[in-house]
Amino acid sequence: MSKLRILVLGTGGMASQHVRLLGKDSRAAIVAAADVDLGRAKSFAGSHKISNSFGSLEDAIAWGQFDAAMNVTPDSVHYPTTMKLLAAKKHVLCEKPLAENFRLADEMATTADKAGLINMVNLSYRNVAEIQEARARIASGEVGEIRHVEASYRQSWLVSNQWGDWRTDPKWLWRLSEKHGSKGVLGDVGIHILDFTAHALGMMPISVQARLKTFHKAPGERIGEYDLDANDSATMNVEFSNGALGVIHASRFMTGYANDLKLAVFGTQGALEVHHSLQGTTLRLCSGPDVHTQTWHSIEAPPVETNHRRFVTAVIAQKSCEPSFRRGADLQRVLDLCQTPEAGGAARVG
Repeated sequence: MSKLRILVLGTGGMASQHVRLLGKDSRAAIVAAADVDLGRAKSFAGSHKISNSFGSLEDAIAWGQFDAAMNVTPDSVHYPTTMKLLAAKKHVLCEKPLAENFRLADEMATTADKAGLINMVNLSYRNVAEIQEARARIASGEVGEIRHVEASYRQSWLVSNQWGDWRTDPKWLWRLSEKHGSKGVLGDVGIHILDFTAHALGMMPISVQARLKTFHKAPGERIGEYDLDANDSATMNVEFSNGALGVIHASRFMTGYANDLKLAVFGTQGALEVHHSLQGTTLRLCSGPDVHTQTWHSIEAPPVETNHRRFVTAVIAQKSCEPSFRRGADLQRVLDLCQTPEAGGAARVG
């Protein structure tokens, strides 16, 4: 069969990562790049040897010679652009978060499903083999009934120069400004650690109590055109459907950590821990007789396919796969709740 033809929509910083991952799949070909800045689209296309470039999504759709799209636009643009792609009968892999709120995300999921189009949200930590192995072992009952969960997403770019000086770089400043479409650390990486946790457990929270905090970062809480009003730290106390309790938190003030995800799951017959960082990933297990001596063993995880490869497979087979738009909408429902006054008192999800 001919290769799956893919459009890259949005040619900012994350787009190159999508091209790199798709380039590993011989069944797909990136045939066009589109961006509101035509010059940037052309430059991106040239650097990645992409044949066609467009200055708008409308122009790309009018051309039409693609089967699916990678939506790598800014968060606030996901909804309108994806809806146009769905109307044009194109399959879509969209960056996270799926939309700015649950209402829009729910509409995207419903529209895609009714149209019979393959849809995925790029929750990139599904690519971590150890989290998939943890999920399998939890599902098998190896740690018994889950009773408690701890999870964190740790970043420190507000107190370190790991990725440069955030005070002078728009690619970081916009993440601190609600006016520029940011939902703060909660929307940026909170969605990742929430999915990291819920996917491993095989269940979503049924109630949440949340606190968000924005810290002082500059005189007048403003740098240039950027109001620094988005949340910097977020904590969630959650309950799951089986009664297990958990603490899920994320912050950009986790000094000493560049980009770390940690998950600890405690059950009636054992426990496991996943630690994912720029240096690598580990999975440890303590179960069976070892719970009496608190002995932990390292677990090797078999490789897993990337979201991009599974998306290509799903389109070719015309069979849906996860994480779908519906999953993205379910996560957004929880994040929306965290930003309401009700979340101060353990609000019910749904």
